[in-house]
Amino acid sequence: MADEACRIDVWLWRARFCKTRSLAAKLADEGRVRLTRSGAESRIEKASRTVKPGDELVFALGGRLTAVRIEALGERRGPPAEARTLYAPLDPPAA
Repeated sequence: MADEACRIDVWLWRARFCKTRSLAAKLADEGRVRLTRSGAESRIEKASRTVKPGDELVFALGGRLTAVRIEALGERRGPPAEARTLYAPLDPPAA
């Protein structure tokens, strides 16, 4: 399980944060997603960047700041109830 990884654009699409994979790729390519892995924070600037369970993401969508921890990668883009099992919401970071 430790070697599981998924592209950020695919994960955002599967978790239903973006309607299309191209919108998810655009979000990543614009550097609007921050990744925290093992305590180190970095900005994702490529849609091909991989994420793993346990990683934390912070991004803005629709004027709202969203902070989540990746719980699973998923196999497909399923219904909303299935998509909610892919992440756990976190408290938004302090400004």
